[in-house]
Amino acid sequence: MTKPADEPAKPRHLHSRALHGHPRLAADSTHSSSSTSASSMLAAVAAVEQLLDYSFSDPSLLNEALTHSSFSDSQLSYQRLEFLGDAALGLALSNYLYLANPDLGPGPLSDLRAANISTEKLARVAVRHRLYPLLRRNSPSLDNLVNQFTELVMQESEEEFGGLIYGGSTMKAPKVLADVVEAIAAAVYVDCNFNLEILWMVFRGILEPIITPETLNEQPVTMLHELCQKQGKNFMFKNWQKNNVNVFNVFVDGQLVGMGSSEHKMIAKLNAARDALEKLASSKFDFLMTTELLSGDGEAGEQKESKQKLNELCSKMNWPKPIYKVEKEQGPAHGKKFMCSVQVETSDNTFITLGELKSRLKEAENAAAAKMLTQVLVGGDLSL
Repeated sequence: MTKPADEPAKPRHLHSRALHGHPRLAADSTHSSSSTSASSMLAAVAAVEQLLDYSFSDPSLLNEALTHSSFSDSQLSYQRLEFLGDAALGLALSNYLYLANPDLGPGPLSDLRAANISTEKLARVAVRHRLYPLLRRNSPSLDNLVNQFTELVMQESEEEFGGLIYGGSTMKAPKVLADVVEAIAAAVYVDCNFNLEILWMVFRGILEPIITPETLNEQPVTMLHELCQKQGKNFMFKNWQKNNVNVFNVFVDGQLVGMGSSEHKMIAKLNAARDALEKLASSKFDFLMTTELLSGDGEAGEQKESKQKLNELCSKMNWPKPIYKVEKEQGPAHGKKFMCSVQVETSDNTFITLGELKSRLKEAENAAAAKMLTQVLVGGDLSL
């Protein structure tokens, strides 16, 4: 691969096909999810070729790349191509980043690569360029999931697109969207006889804007710092690692306002910062749990509202409702005591903890909720 110029030699993506300026996209994105005619597939192949400004020698590769495993009329699926595309796109991007950033070490280069081909970014690429409607599939539930995500992405401005690729939103990007992008990349890679340079020339356009060291550093963490500085508030990160996944919590004046995770530490921190910015900017996010409220010694007076507050926190964060379960009962019928567990599923992890024995079931649930709130706020080792 030759050393990259500041701009690609030839623009490869057609701005007229991007998401913004297409208000009917939400309606189009899940239309006709059952069997697609041969003529429709030919049209889909032509649409991708126009998008990439590339003519396939073997169009059957695109036919395979645009077929989901749920499509009942074919045994083809994009899974093999997605496997290859994940690696090929990562290597092509690595080559570009290595040549374009001669002063960067392996750590920052890894962060840049992760940001540029994260599931969140590739999913947005699929939405912007309307790739999902081209996919042959037969899965109404998948259509519904993609439609929900598409509606969220439609609310992002053109200027925001370069910064909203780290995740941390209230809804994770459906993996199928990133898979389709990787499968199409693999189709190009195979069609051009496994030439990484051609793959990058063809594919770079639809990945724009490429995240650079400057834009990576000035993104959510800096924005959060500036916001808190203007408002005279202090913020801090707490992080830990579980099963090779980095988890970050963001606190503003001692209050939990954001969470994020990733295998890459930098991306996890960016996820958390973006999540915090979204919550702080939302008019609905008027409830913040304080460590002072949640760090009691377990007495009933400090715990009695914990279940309600945990429910409110989950609602504000758009997490599922907590799940309570009686784990233990002991004592005679007239003096029975209960121990409850509570499970909370966040956008990134699942947490579970046990409360203390209590004489009433409601108190046992509140005890579990109080411990959950405290453990989550201090970054306890609760990941399953």
